[in-house]
Amino acid sequence: MQPFQFSTSCPHLSTPLSHTHYKSSQSPKERLLVLGTGWGSAAFLKSISTSKYDVTVVSPRNYFVFTPMLAGASVGTVDFKSIIVPIREINPKARYLEAAATEIDVDNQTVNCVSIVCEGNSCETEEFSLEYDRLIYTVGAQTTTFGTPGVEEYCNYLKQVGDAMQIKNAIVNCFESANLPLEMSEEEKEKELTFVIVGAGPTGIEFAAELLDFIEEDGMRFYKDSLKYVRIKIVEAAPSILRPFEDGMKEEAISRLTRKIEIEGMGTIQPCEILLNKQVSEVTENYVYFKDGDKVPYGMALWAAGIGQLPITASLVEALEGTEQKGTQEFARGRLAVDPWLRVVGGEGKIFALGDCSCLLQNPFLPATAQVAAQQGEFLGKLLSKNYVTNAMGPEGTLQPVMTIDPEQSKTISDSVASFAMGEGEIAPPFQFLDLGILAYTGSGSALAQVQVAPGKGAPNSEDWTPVRLQIKGALGFGLWRSIYLLKQTSVKNIVLVTLDWIKVKLFGRDISIL
Repeated sequence: MQPFQFSTSCPHLSTPLSHTHYKSSQSPKERLLVLGTGWGSAAFLKSISTSKYDVTVVSPRNYFVFTPMLAGASVGTVDFKSIIVPIREINPKARYLEAAATEIDVDNQTVNCVSIVCEGNSCETEEFSLEYDRLIYTVGAQTTTFGTPGVEEYCNYLKQVGDAMQIKNAIVNCFESANLPLEMSEEEKEKELTFVIVGAGPTGIEFAAELLDFIEEDGMRFYKDSLKYVRIKIVEAAPSILRPFEDGMKEEAISRLTRKIEIEGMGTIQPCEILLNKQVSEVTENYVYFKDGDKVPYGMALWAAGIGQLPITASLVEALEGTEQKGTQEFARGRLAVDPWLRVVGGEGKIFALGDCSCLLQNPFLPATAQVAAQQGEFLGKLLSKNYVTNAMGPEGTLQPVMTIDPEQSKTISDSVASFAMGEGEIAPPFQFLDLGILAYTGSGSALAQVQVAPGKGAPNSEDWTPVRLQIKGALGFGLWRSIYLLKQTSVKNIVLVTLDWIKVKLFGRDISIL
């Protein structure tokens, strides 16, 4: 899910022109203000009723991106445009504003925003504020560096389309540099073609798998003489990779990633190495240093070691510290604590949070995945579309439905009030995460698929939970991986584009142009 950041890479950027306050709409409909265009936001926009609400979306990114395929896009397996969808296409009746939210005034129910207005080579910032009746907070999270020196300056991330484009160019640049007819020692060439991946979760492992495919298929065609110098080092602080997977699946992934590659006329190479129980202490321009004293030279480094909260999320948590939100931070750890209906604790039923920026108190161990965010977005959209009262609690903490009065069918208002007080009507169900399984591509037409088929022992998603899972790997897992990724695309257009990309790569190879 995308971090909520705003780029200011314009040629000339002046101070803000003005601050405009947009007052309430004259429409009788409630105003829903959605922050973010990630998985939670996209699912919410698909399911919310725009006939009942005025919906406004604010984000510096005017499209949704299918993040699980960013690893493939970073080496050219799929085109960047094939995995994005303009947010306006997801819900044409919602209003979209290209801007970044900078501050949330909880008391006055307003959000301060900033946009960049460009004319020719000159750009200026424009500030404005928006009022809301209900705020849907789904800004995602950002990559965290754990305070490691040099990471921000020298490492690449893989959270956005721009990141994938930058990585693709960096990979090709490394090969082109090593291919120059210069007096370079073998050690210098090996350094130039060493790719360090910090973090052995799904992002790091899938990127390594895609990079290996690129080396084995396209590197063989274009950079054959340089392949013997290629090194891929996956660095993980934990004692194993792919934490959510069972041990047998982890071993399968390690076997695939560390496979030997045959180079015609030159023998075999084994480019990938997995370094476990290794903690990075510092990153410099030429080396990655470890806490045990070791160091590794590199040509390109990817940091995929974890996520942290955005500054605006921290500000919102702080703004709610006078409420019950403060007492939840022992479990929420910087995220917004929410109840089973995704209402932010202390937000009086006016603020909802979902995705990576939220923590469901009844189940704090939910993973920060696209699957969770998408299910929460769909749940919340349907919940609000049914007109439940979100600032009142019913019996045993349930969420009460809104009282509606039909003059044609009700004799008196007091009759309707009595009916509502007696508990007649639908009670809103709480959010329940349905674990549909996890996937990971491991390279060379092989993937892992782990699907829960029985509850097993322990509380769901708790640390001692041991559900019964179906494990699929190899070519069958790869077929399932591709099928699910196609079915989860946001539109038919994206399904067609991704399919065509796979066919093009199979027939003609990847595009190695530097853009």
